[in-house]
Amino acid sequence: MTHVMAKGANIALPVAAVRAVLRWSATPGAPDVDASALLLGPGGKVGSDADFVFYNQPRHPSGLVRHLPKQQSADGTEITDTVEVELGKLSAHVDRVVLAGSSEGGSFRTVAGLRLQLFDAAAGEGAPPLAEFAMADGDEVTALVAGELYRRAGAWKFRAVGQGYASGLIGLATDFGITVEDEGDPGTGSARSQPPAGPPAAPAADPRTALPDPRPAGRPEPGTFTLAPAVPQPQAAAQATRTPAGVPANTPPPPPNPPTVPPNVPPAPTAPPTRQPGYGYPQPQPQQAPQQAPQQQGGYGHPQQPAAPGYGYPQQTPQPPQQGGYGYPPPNTAPPVQQQPPAPAAEEFALPPQGPQFQPR
Repeated sequence: MTHVMAKGANIALPVAAVRAVLRWSATPGAPDVDASALLLGPGGKVGSDADFVFYNQPRHPSGLVRHLPKQQSADGTEITDTVEVELGKLSAHVDRVVLAGSSEGGSFRTVAGLRLQLFDAAAGEGAPPLAEFAMADGDEVTALVAGELYRRAGAWKFRAVGQGYASGLIGLATDFGITVEDEGDPGTGSARSQPPAGPPAAPAADPRTALPDPRPAGRPEPGTFTLAPAVPQPQAAAQATRTPAGVPANTPPPPPNPPTVPPNVPPAPTAPPTRQPGYGYPQPQPQQAPQQAPQQQGGYGHPQQPAAPGYGYPQQTPQPPQQGGYGYPPPNTAPPVQQQPPAPAAEEFALPPQGPQFQPR
């Protein structure tokens, strides 16, 4: 029973080996189509360039994936290109086998009747295919992934993909880690081994024709600036003429004297401001020297009081009156009579003039 598959569909493959056949109609002027296979690891990349099986490298080193020669139907209306894969013997490192195709001389849009058929490799000729995936709506691409064989839970399955590559076989191969060599046509390419390490090759000359510069001649490019030649300053020229004898002309002038800076003298400290008492408090009174009470002098004509000795001098003690000796009359101790000065003549007393408020009425 043949499973007619749509894009993205998948089926289980209960067989040990399959034969993937890419078939298309043989119409005049149609591009030539080539089938290929890529053995990918768990990371989605090939282990080496030997994992790319196609018409220039038709056999994998393990011998388990092979590219067969093209064949044409007996009536000449169809062409087939075949790849055989022994799934049951592949290394456990191979996680997926991509079934791809490339066109030479045109895109897949001009290839009529393009389809992928999957057969049981153990079945004889004339056996119906296990699955068939038609790719009639081809795009303007020169390479595509028609389908893939992949492991799932220890068994193999097939999925219809139909993903195109406008960059051709080179873009498809490099997407899966293959290094290819471009031979001029984007639809063709050849696998090559990695070259030994060596000096990098010089870049090839660009075959494209250089376009003329659209800018007018003599017009500078935006952002270009022209510097004027340096002109010696008059001061420098004057200094050059005053070069003393015996000194080379190219001797640089001495550096200028540093500018004179006045010494940084700190300002004199200012007296702290006097704190005034708050409003409502008594204002401080200036301190005045204590005033000594004036000494009363004796009135005119009266005996003057003797001045007291100063502080720290011996004080004078009154001496008792001396008594006369025994048998002698006692001295006259009566105080001498002092004569009073004559009293001044009495003057007539008169009141000073008084105001009207004191005049009798």
